[in-house]
Amino acid sequence: MANVARQRHQSELAAESKSARQGSRILIVEDDAEIARMLGETLTENGMIVEIAENGVRMNAALRSQKFDLIVLDVMLPGESGLNICRRLRAETNVPILMLTALGEEIDRVFGLEIGADDYVTKPFSARELTARIRALLRRTAYAPDERDWSRVLLFNGWRLDPIRRQLHDPSHARVSTTTHEFDLLLAFCRNAGRVLSREELLGVTHAGLAGPIERSVDVHVSRIRQKIEKDARDPVLLKTVRLGGYIFTATVEEA
Repeated sequence: MANVARQRHQSELAAESKSARQGSRILIVEDDAEIARMLGETLTENGMIVEIAENGVRMNAALRSQKFDLIVLDVMLPGESGLNICRRLRAETNVPILMLTALGEEIDRVFGLEIGADDYVTKPFSARELTARIRALLRRTAYAPDERDWSRVLLFNGWRLDPIRRQLHDPSHARVSTTTHEFDLLLAFCRNAGRVLSREELLGVTHAGLAGPIERSVDVHVSRIRQKIEKDARDPVLLKTVRLGGYIFTATVEEA
């Protein structure tokens, strides 16, 4: 019975993932015409609708004229840099952002994630890897509440979680640093307070499992969240483990 339930759940995830991919509108902001063409062809072959902008000005025009499900954003652009564009976009919208860069330094990747990028791919990259990462981000978005809910600040036990600015503040109003994965997981817990979330579901609402096995990746991020929000991470009260089930967020969550 457990295997049947697991297979059914996996089939449902696959169906929702496919639904999230097919017909998704992707904006590619890339000044290298050859890379932009390759990306456009690859994503179009995977059932997505693609528009290309070679700089921030063209991107702004595209965003004014239509809505996109995901933005692929190059770091090195003429005029306004991709990092500055990312920071600006994240203050205005929740649209997933996947950044491309030829820079290999860790500081660049970390900075991109800290200012709000949802994922990061370093050139050169394979079309298969990039497509997989885009699918993961679209799958996460498919689980998210509608656009109207994204602007609501969430409050729990004196803590303040701001989805738009992607900031977490403790009861003393001090900002607490979080990684992209930690923030995404905590946001998922707050939006599903009182409900048991399996590791597979948590992978669905975030891309926390891309770097390694699902169980290990999710567990590590949950442990780090506990270190930040629990009075005693060894005896958690807010974020509890459910044996053979996953995790449950027990705090009462309110919208500001």
